[in-house]
Amino acid sequence: MSVHPDLSAFLELAEFGRLTGKSQPLHALPLAQGRSDFERTSQILDPNPPGDIEVRPVQLPTRDGAMLQGRLYRLASTAAQVLPTILYFHGGGYVVGSLDSHDSVCRRLALSGEFAVLAPAYRLAPEYPFPTAVHDALDSVSALQAQAEHLHLDPHRLVVAGDSAGATLAAVLAITAANHPADIALTPVAQLLFYPVTDMTTERASHRTYAEGYLLESETLEWFYQHYGDTAARQDWRASPLQASLVEAQAPAYVSLAEYDPLFDEGVAYAEALAQGETPVTLTVERGLSHDFLRMGGIVASVDDIYRRALDWAVAAAR
Repeated sequence: MSVHPDLSAFLELAEFGRLTGKSQPLHALPLAQGRSDFERTSQILDPNPPGDIEVRPVQLPTRDGAMLQGRLYRLASTAAQVLPTILYFHGGGYVVGSLDSHDSVCRRLALSGEFAVLAPAYRLAPEYPFPTAVHDALDSVSALQAQAEHLHLDPHRLVVAGDSAGATLAAVLAITAANHPADIALTPVAQLLFYPVTDMTTERASHRTYAEGYLLESETLEWFYQHYGDTAARQDWRASPLQASLVEAQAPAYVSLAEYDPLFDEGVAYAEALAQGETPVTLTVERGLSHDFLRMGGIVASVDDIYRRALDWAVAAAR
């Protein structure tokens, strides 16, 4: 399928900006500017996210004494209900991204009222390289367990979720629960993985086919990885889940990929590896769309349906 017509115009505009020197890819920018530019894209991609959502700031303690900021999202009418929880980790290659950049995503996940959404602001590289983000993800689970009653959350119906590098963190939590259960405070009942990074060690065909022109560029991936960790870190299963032993059945996985994405091939490989290990897997491919489609609710009409299908699956998995 060709690029979705709603997305095509945006990609053409982005390419025009590059050709005229008005914009540059993330990997060509100073770190601070890359972060601020990434934040600004949220206002373009989804300027009017759902408003009838209660957003509550929370604090999540970590093993090294730091306190992570977080946000708890829920439909306002469910404030007194005990809800299952989506623990959501934002994307951004461990280097960019924030609670603000993915505020619209969390609002859309909470809109149905079926789940509360807890989003931690895990610490970013290069200031906090691998494995800090992994530790922060695990510590967020511990904080959720400790605060569940106070926050009206059901800790026994936990869905770990994320997009891009955030999906990697969610995948690592699911692997930990299956392979190293003593290392995680709660066992997830399901995992929602949107266009995850699953193998930093190998270049695949999709890295070359969609190297540039589709928002996420292969050079930007390498820029992220260089900030995140050294060669040994890339080979660690906590950064490259395809390097893990996946023979133990994990929580059921919903793997959602973009057709035009350098990460496409490794996403397919990961879904296949999970299935071979007897983890129930639902693999969906969003034809015509690129990486980061969850943040495109304001420019691609079909994104609403992507959320609906993923949440329908999650509701069934969390019963």
